[in-house]
Amino acid sequence: MNYLQADVLVIGGGTGGTAAALQAARQGAKTILVSQWSMLGGMLTSGGVVAPDGNELVAFQTGIWGAFLRELNHRQPQGLDNAWVSFFTYHPQIGANIFADWVKSEPNLLWIPEEQPLEVIKKGNIITEVRFNSCTIQAKIIIDGTELGDLLELAEIPYRWGWELQGQWQEPSAPIELSTLMKTTPVQAPTWVFIMEDFGEGNIAPEIPLPPIHTPELFTNAWKNYDIESFLNYGRLPDNKFMINWPIQGNDYDQNLDRLISSNSERLQFWQESFWHSLSFARFIQIKLGRRYGLATETFPLENRPYFNSNPDILSAFALHPYYRESRRIEGLTTIIEPDILPIEKGYTATLPFNETGECEAIAIGNYANDHHYTQFQLTLQPKSLRWGGRWTGTPFTIPYRALIPISIENLLVCEKNISVSHIANGATRLQPVVLGIGQAAGMAAALCIEQGIQPQELSVRTLQNALLTDIIAPQAVIPLFNLPPDHPDWLYWQYYYLDHPKLYPIDGNCPASSNPCHLSKDSHAFEGIFQRQSHQDYSFTLTQGQFIGQSWKLVTLYPEINQQLQNIPSPSPLKVYGRLNFSGQWLILEGL
Repeated sequence: MNYLQADVLVIGGGTGGTAAALQAARQGAKTILVSQWSMLGGMLTSGGVVAPDGNELVAFQTGIWGAFLRELNHRQPQGLDNAWVSFFTYHPQIGANIFADWVKSEPNLLWIPEEQPLEVIKKGNIITEVRFNSCTIQAKIIIDGTELGDLLELAEIPYRWGWELQGQWQEPSAPIELSTLMKTTPVQAPTWVFIMEDFGEGNIAPEIPLPPIHTPELFTNAWKNYDIESFLNYGRLPDNKFMINWPIQGNDYDQNLDRLISSNSERLQFWQESFWHSLSFARFIQIKLGRRYGLATETFPLENRPYFNSNPDILSAFALHPYYRESRRIEGLTTIIEPDILPIEKGYTATLPFNETGECEAIAIGNYANDHHYTQFQLTLQPKSLRWGGRWTGTPFTIPYRALIPISIENLLVCEKNISVSHIANGATRLQPVVLGIGQAAGMAAALCIEQGIQPQELSVRTLQNALLTDIIAPQAVIPLFNLPPDHPDWLYWQYYYLDHPKLYPIDGNCPASSNPCHLSKDSHAFEGIFQRQSHQDYSFTLTQGQFIGQSWKLVTLYPEINQQLQNIPSPSPLKVYGRLNFSGQWLILEGL
């Protein structure tokens, strides 16, 4: 058996695991990253969710998430404004190449792809080594970044799976008792994402084959309340391609979900069914829309896939694995519950988390709405959204450090959907940008523990926050402030101010900093037209010059200074603006007035 040694071992090359390995290595720790797939990035790449949600406002584009967006903009010349579900869509391989290039450039980081953990060796409350098929790795700090929290099972670490009742934590959206459907649907539905392509008028795409189980009746009303163009533009990518991750009678699949944490054969059985379900949806789309539309072949690599179609052209249009919205969740030193992610009364932000000594222990931020996916019922959730910049966004919240630390193992951190979070709150903490932030914090914490010769629960949270805020390559915000973009000269001052004075954290999420002029992107153009305010944070702009004269567009922005300016413009007013058009959402995305 080949034995390897490291300071930090990260298992799982998904969204959080990749970020954790990068940050640990950048901080100087000898790090090994072991991934199940040849594509790094998980949800953002190999899982096919190339339309990430949340942390879209410029003020929240920090850390590795912000660096990823900037690199995407650099590498994808067509830009990222293609869909209406997200401001950022891109080809999966571009995202995977970014992560792979970053990982390969780190001298302290060894990446071992296409391996899974088989056995965990413990001595008391310490994990001493983890065995894989080709090697056994000894490390001082272990980070579980697997998609389903597999290390928790192998190491017999206490975890949660499924619903908690309202009586446990007084979560307003939790059920008082479980319905029959809730009992058979313990976690949110996974989705096997695939990519389709418009081959162009007059062209005929290859016929999508009939899967062994074909269920077109499940998709009858998939786009009932949308026209075809809106359905396709939901996840539009460059080059006339479309991410299909459709939540309404689409490719979500949640039959017998307990199989995901049972035996390997049962998980494989679920995979097969989920894959066939998505293939059935793809065939349904082609039959309804015509043979102009087909699968976008050569999108994903053809590595060893134990499912279930020998045609490589079919497989290469499908993500390497399902997009999991939920996994095993550790029993941590603290647990994030629904009140922790909801805005305080008459405010726009959640309260900051504190530990028993009164320190604020925020280490990552998120702002997505609480979004749950089930195929057979709807769950009513407490709202956590607000209108900002001309559109709806989510109210921000933070992740506490102790939610990454299990109660029973001393040298383990987690960095995926496996953090200590309730089933209800997981609907907001599971999104790609916040998981990148969790991973970055876990990797930084692991490296700091190596430096200091301590275990994660002994690490000062202020030391961790300071390291994240001052990281040379990708400084990460820990306090959400709507009006403080990361390039603001006072950004670091106000982050520290609210760590030092958390009781003064503003309920509207705006600090008293002066405005910062934004920078026009390479895709920005000038437009002239008539500005009109339809209602609060609802703006339209009718073009009076250029190619689209007479057309009305929604005005939206991600920049805090423009958000403030829009609220003060008289309506109607002639206006010259700078920005770019998004034809899927019929938006004009403002970068300057």
